[in-house]
Amino acid sequence: MEETDKVKLNNHKPEWDLKKYIVIAIITFITFCCCILFFFILYRYHGFREGWQQLMSILQPVIIGFIVAYLMNPVMMFLEKNAMGFLEPRMKSSRKAKKLSRSIATIGAILFLLFIIFLLLNLMIPELIKSIQNMMVSLPAEIDEMTNWVQKMFAGDDELARTLNQALIQAGNYLENIVQQLLPEINTYVASITTGVISVLKVIFNFLIGLVVAIYLLMSKETFIGQGKKIVYAVFPSKIGNYITRTLRVSNQIFGGFISGKILDSAIIGVICYIGLVILRMPYSLLVAVIVGVTNVIPFFGPYIGAVPSFILIALAEPIKGLYFLIFILVLQQIDGNFIGPKILGNSTGLSPFWVVFAILVGGGLFGFMGMLLGVPTFAVIYYLIREVVTYILRKRRLPEATVDYIKMQRVDLKTRELRYESDTKREKG
Repeated sequence: MEETDKVKLNNHKPEWDLKKYIVIAIITFITFCCCILFFFILYRYHGFREGWQQLMSILQPVIIGFIVAYLMNPVMMFLEKNAMGFLEPRMKSSRKAKKLSRSIATIGAILFLLFIIFLLLNLMIPELIKSIQNMMVSLPAEIDEMTNWVQKMFAGDDELARTLNQALIQAGNYLENIVQQLLPEINTYVASITTGVISVLKVIFNFLIGLVVAIYLLMSKETFIGQGKKIVYAVFPSKIGNYITRTLRVSNQIFGGFISGKILDSAIIGVICYIGLVILRMPYSLLVAVIVGVTNVIPFFGPYIGAVPSFILIALAEPIKGLYFLIFILVLQQIDGNFIGPKILGNSTGLSPFWVVFAILVGGGLFGFMGMLLGVPTFAVIYYLIREVVTYILRKRRLPEATVDYIKMQRVDLKTRELRYESDTKREKG
């Protein structure tokens, strides 16, 4: 009997799981390689950065093409829908009507973009150059007039008047230096294109190649999307693939809604600002409207960033109108923040004001202007991913998912998996 038991025990000895240890060894090896790669990137950071910049320079036409295609996709879809409605009843083949509609819509979207660029350059550049040239000529006299006005206004307080005068002189000198540096660059990049400036030609060449790339992307966007999904489902399990495609779809909605809405909102604010400045007979109306419109693309801080240099420009020319401008810009931003912006953007990011400010500060600190512009939608996507992961874990642990349920909770009942509050604790003790 004992020998039989020994035989059974020998037969039930645990087998060595080779597959399990191979997986552990592969994961360890990949982790070790990633650590070495990370250390190499930190150790050779400058070389890595130069290589990355060189790669981005090579891919610049492709990047421009992706950006143009992404921005023009709504225009192309609108034109395609109308062209299809016109051509489909008049053509025998629905497939040919669809193909012709896509071609017409793609060319129409690119022509629309070129028309907008031409219109803006034709309207803005001559006026901007004229405003900057006039400002260079009149800036010293305007600083003296502003200084005299401050002295008259604060005649009874010499210390305050002296402090303001010094601040004005420093601001005027700083602004004059900026203008003197800026004007030659504008003249070089605008008036000297015909002389064959290499950098300008390179930008134009990359932009033209980018337009070609954008045309291919718009014409065959469904094919590229299908290829991308095929790769995702080939590399990852179906469950993870579903999660990735859903995340990309939400990211597209966040970025698309935010960027297109913000561009439209900023264009409307720039036009309204220009009309208001012309009515109020403000100096440098077009230049100030461009500054306000461009900086308005940055959420939250944009209006204040654009208002400061604009106020200095107007106040140096006519001090009292500088105060009028501040009142006007405050009213305009209130209208934008409470009426125009919400109507256009809605709640496209789903972020609270605190997280909007956080995203702008972090994005601007890391990546400058582009970080301030794209920080909000990027953080909105990260916020969405974190929320989805937290919701998934709570659901697996059979815990409530609503944030409001956790505000005043004290603990989780380990048996029932219910949240316990202070009133429950008092009742249990009583």
